Amino acid sequence: MVKHIVMFKLKEKSPDNLKTLRSALNGMKDQIETLRFLEVGENFKDSDRSFDLVLTTHFENRQGLKTYAGHKVHQPVIQLARSLCSQTVVVDYELT
Repeated sequence: MVKHIVMFKLKEKSPDNLKTLRSALNGMKDQIETLRFLEVGENFKDSDRSFDLVLTTHFENRQGLKTYAGHKVHQPVIQLARSLCSQTVVVDYELT
């Protein structure tokens, strides 16, 4: 199994921006054939080191992640995140 985790720091942390990005991320559920699990969480702790949202996804293998990365449903979400966020960080790893 491959896990793909992305953390998002919004340029402007507003209820509307949080809702917009959260909705777009959740909108990928059941839309991408290789996506096995998707969870979106909102940070509740306010600190300089904190990010605002986190996306956790699971895939069967690296090829599944690659398919997701280029998928037509995923591409507009990437563009939205780039427009709303000042920073994102990503980690991809395999469970053995």
